[in-house]
Amino acid sequence: MRRAAFLLSLTLLATPAAAQMDSREGIALQNQILQLRQEMEQLRRGGGALPAPAPSRGGSGGGSELVGSLLDRVNTLQDEVSRLRGRVDVLENQNRRLREDFEKYQGDMDFRLGQGGAGGGGGAAAPARPASPAAPPLAPPTTSTGAAPPRTPERALSEGNAALGRRDYAAAEAAAREALASRSGAHAVAAQMLLADALTGKRDFANAAIAYNDAYTRSRTGSRAPEALLGLASSFQALGSKREACDTLNDLRSQFPNLRPPLAAQATAARQRSQCR
Repeated sequence: MRRAAFLLSLTLLATPAAAQMDSREGIALQNQILQLRQEMEQLRRGGGALPAPAPSRGGSGGGSELVGSLLDRVNTLQDEVSRLRGRVDVLENQNRRLREDFEKYQGDMDFRLGQGGAGGGGGAAAPARPASPAAPPLAPPTTSTGAAPPRTPERALSEGNAALGRRDYAAAEAAAREALASRSGAHAVAAQMLLADALTGKRDFANAAIAYNDAYTRSRTGSRAPEALLGLASSFQALGSKREACDTLNDLRSQFPNLRPPLAAQATAARQRSQCR
């Protein structure tokens, strides 16, 4: 299925080497586009011999057919460039997340080491306390450290949706990832949809497509499955992949023929934007 292949291309790229490969491919495609445009300009001017296209069935209108052939090649290459740019954007986002995760892990380790050092024999001594016959050992720090206790998944989702409503997409994304990290199955789909909506707000359409697809696969017949498919189609449209968008919208129409009026209107508008048949 083309949609699955497209999503796979968004998720399997995780190394800088792949990003460099995409950059080289993109440069080569841009060069081909420039060459084709030059050939088209020569054709318009009526000079120079151009590579002849495959013989046409009608046998007439050779010049216009050659222009059409070149235009098709240009459009195909431009679509490929757009796809490669999307793949590079995915890689950059994944590298950024890996760097942020590493910095967070390093900060957590430094904090834990600092707490361990405070309880050891080295360093400055704690303030003296009145002597007691048998002082109990110090309990590990909990709320006394000043850190807020972790939010429940319900609270994270509530605050994340509120942040989404005021267009604070970074806070909405953080809340969604926090709810997903709790591994609460009851809130997984809602958290995945919140993440997808936040990424859409940030115009990170490649990762939004992955998030919408994850939300759909978690509950293919759930109440939010139509919404997930519609979001997936919209992400494909934003990435310039109208064919995948139409495939998704066709799945939406066949699996959920009786959509609620607001979703039905959105689906109809999406089909018109992608020029689906």
